Amino acid sequence: MDEQTAMRTVGELVADDFRTAAVFEQFGIDFCCSGRRTLAEACRAAAADPVSVVRALSALAPAIDADEAARWPIPRLIDVIVATHHAYVRAAMPAITRHLAKLVEVHGSRHPELARVAAYFQQVVADLSQHMVKEEQVLFPYVRELADAGETCGRTQSPFGTVANPIRMMEREHQEVGDALRLIRELTRGYAAPDDGCTTYAVTMAELLEFERDLHRHVHLENNVLFPAALRIEARRCGSPEANA
Repeated sequence: MDEQTAMRTVGELVADDFRTAAVFEQFGIDFCCSGRRTLAEACRAAAADPVSVVRALSALAPAIDADEAARWPIPRLIDVIVATHHAYVRAAMPAITRHLAKLVEVHGSRHPELARVAAYFQQVVADLSQHMVKEEQVLFPYVRELADAGETCGRTQSPFGTVANPIRMMEREHQEVGDALRLIRELTRGYAAPDDGCTTYAVTMAELLEFERDLHRHVHLENNVLFPAALRIEARRCGSPEANA
């Protein structure tokens, strides 16, 4: 562990990047009540290997430049969507769910809207979990095959007739998740922690804000980059998708 990082407090690290909270939870490090401990002190208190903690902190991925991604080949774009955005969603959902449950337990009597926030987020979890499986197991492999097929049409028969059909379904599901997060944003007054909120409250609001931001980047890459490219390839190589719908 480098000395500069070791001497920073856990609270400072969480304040700089709320995603570090999930890393600290993984290693049993208290970032809430003991946030004034330095990282070195917190690792000792939790009997956590400081090298492993720093490695996990360093592994937090930087945001993708959506404009740059728009120029990538389709197979690379799919790989990045799955490895970055899908992986982020799968890692973030359990942590946010735990934090919301804690907030409902501790602050629910004073902030009854938290129960609705937790319920809406559970719907988001259920919807996105199924949504990502459908993309990874059905839609993305077909789109990848279209991109790799040269001037031929790929499979003689697709499981859905035309790629336009699952794309419409995925776009509708994107909209439904986005609508649920907008309701959460309204209930939390723009993801603002109240004056009587604890550190976990502030972290959870920051997690929800980043979850929404990541969803916007994620959906942009699919709705505005990947899906139109797939439709163009299918139309060029296999005829108009709408003609087969």
